[in-house]
Amino acid sequence: MKPKLRPVSFQAVHWQNRPMWIIDDPLQLSQQQMILPYALAKMVSEMDGTKTLDELHRLLSAEADSPTPFTTVTDALAQLDENFLLENEFSRAKVAGIKRAWREQEFRPPIFAGHSYPEDPAKLDRFLAAYSDDDAELANWPEWHGRAIVAPHIDYQRGGHIYAKTWQRAQKGLESADLILIWGTDHKGGNGSLTLSSIPYATPYGILPTDSHIVQELAAAIGTDAAYELELNHRSEHSIELAATWLHYLRRESCPVIPILVGSFHQFTPNGDPLSDPKIAAFMQRLKELTAGKNVFSIASVDLAHVGPAFDSPYDMDDRRKQYLRETDAQLLQAIEQGDKDRWFNLLAHNRNANNVCGFAPTYLMLDYLGETSGVQVGYDQCSADPTDTSIVSIGGVLLQ
Repeated sequence: MKPKLRPVSFQAVHWQNRPMWIIDDPLQLSQQQMILPYALAKMVSEMDGTKTLDELHRLLSAEADSPTPFTTVTDALAQLDENFLLENEFSRAKVAGIKRAWREQEFRPPIFAGHSYPEDPAKLDRFLAAYSDDDAELANWPEWHGRAIVAPHIDYQRGGHIYAKTWQRAQKGLESADLILIWGTDHKGGNGSLTLSSIPYATPYGILPTDSHIVQELAAAIGTDAAYELELNHRSEHSIELAATWLHYLRRESCPVIPILVGSFHQFTPNGDPLSDPKIAAFMQRLKELTAGKNVFSIASVDLAHVGPAFDSPYDMDDRRKQYLRETDAQLLQAIEQGDKDRWFNLLAHNRNANNVCGFAPTYLMLDYLGETSGVQVGYDQCSADPTDTSIVSIGGVLLQ
């Protein structure tokens, strides 16, 4: 028997005052989480379908630096199987059942409503409107009819003022569009993945319709298996939902939306070219063909840097580092303002996106889609990401013509 682990990740945690590792399943097939000591987590991470149980046992004993009972391996294997973490018929049947249930839904429900923001429409109106209360410049902002924004997807409680600065200024552009593209970060996506949704998104204000013809044509361009392989990531991904909610708050009139989750560009760093990937190139070309002649509004729902101990950086974000990050982010935002996708890519790729800018891939693709464009930055902030204010998520807002 040569067990193979499903695509999962491992996160370091402290549990009962001990350093441990949690297995993070992006599909959340089980309600349980497995917490493992390092040696056992290391053995589990080596389950790639090529190693026998005896080989895994030897690896475990070496990592533990002491003889370990063989039953430790078999017990771990049983728990992994019970929680659908192994690549086998048991887990594939579970995934197939979840996909069937997902596709039978009339809409993708707003899962953060009632938790991150009010689920009652009237209360949500007041909640979102409050983020504009301290925006003294908004009343005198000239009417803007652009065609794209870059806006945050951090929780509203931390980033609401940047959401408001960006979205409120974009309202006229949103209202005139006859198709809206939302490019969202797929935090659990694969390398270069482009994932569509077969069902529309809902918000507390109702259902945002999708253009099913365009979705089907885009899926055909890259193959339906690729387009929907990670479709279940739409279930819990917040980047599309939080943008869709602001969109629906400002524009209640029905307008088709195409939600696109974009995975990592890590494999293209430091010297690659995303558009050299046949799948990405085919997707972008077909999207441009399908939307030619339409009044399209594009939204990159993205954050910037994720740095500090909360994101495994080997340093605290002190005042000096925060100022340096501000300068680094200013270069990135300037590249967006200039519509310069190549500069955006190169600024991030040369150091393999060391600051963990989660908007790397969706922003690049949106800039490629827009072609020649320019814009203006309307907001920037650094949001605390831990109780000691030593970790930071930076965010910004840009309007593009």
